[in-house]
Amino acid sequence: MNAAVVTVGDELLAGRTTNTNATWLCERLAERGVTVERVTTVPDRIGDIATVVGDYSAAYDAVLVTGGLGPTHDDVTMAGIAATFDRELETDEDVLEWLEEHGYSRADLTSGTAEIPAGARPLHNEAGVAPGAVCENVYVLPGVPGEMRAMFESVADEFVGTRTYRKTVVADEPESALLDRFETLREEFDVAVGSYPGESVRVELSGPDEETVAAAEAWLRERVETVEE
Repeated sequence: MNAAVVTVGDELLAGRTTNTNATWLCERLAERGVTVERVTTVPDRIGDIATVVGDYSAAYDAVLVTGGLGPTHDDVTMAGIAATFDRELETDEDVLEWLEEHGYSRADLTSGTAEIPAGARPLHNEAGVAPGAVCENVYVLPGVPGEMRAMFESVADEFVGTRTYRKTVVADEPESALLDRFETLREEFDVAVGSYPGESVRVELSGPDEETVAAAEAWLRERVETVEE
């Protein structure tokens, strides 16, 4: 299974808010064996949301969209998703009933709170008010981190892929000096090798077979100067 993550918000693009939601979602999806192919941030504009989500919906098995939910003027994500699939926004009765059961009076809810694209499956917000939704293969989640995480966990079982096993070796050598050993490592073992230089070089080994990844780690540790992790 592959996926794309789309985060919505002018504040993300302006650097006023750190995009922790994308990092968290990528981590959780990777844990479930899902390959994340794209992470994109778009502004609070219906057209931008519809264009990006439409392209990704056609290209990937699932698209996760986070941010811009609610009834205020700049919460336009649901409208963008509705535009993606040429649907109307409609007040969802299941959402209203769920909110009533959880102490929210219909009369006190701000207009638009319970609107989702017509025919979409509502996702109830266990940690807040604004609902999410599933429309085709697009999962729409809140931007508030606690709300987003709780809502994702309610649908986490719908994201399944081939598990990837990972091992890390921190080498106390220049990256350029390791290239020949990386080449041999790839020839000897069916693993992906990623290297990330800094004060030391963090080498990430990954693959679908746990024993193969462990053997590759042992092989590399015998042949590099390592740093205690």
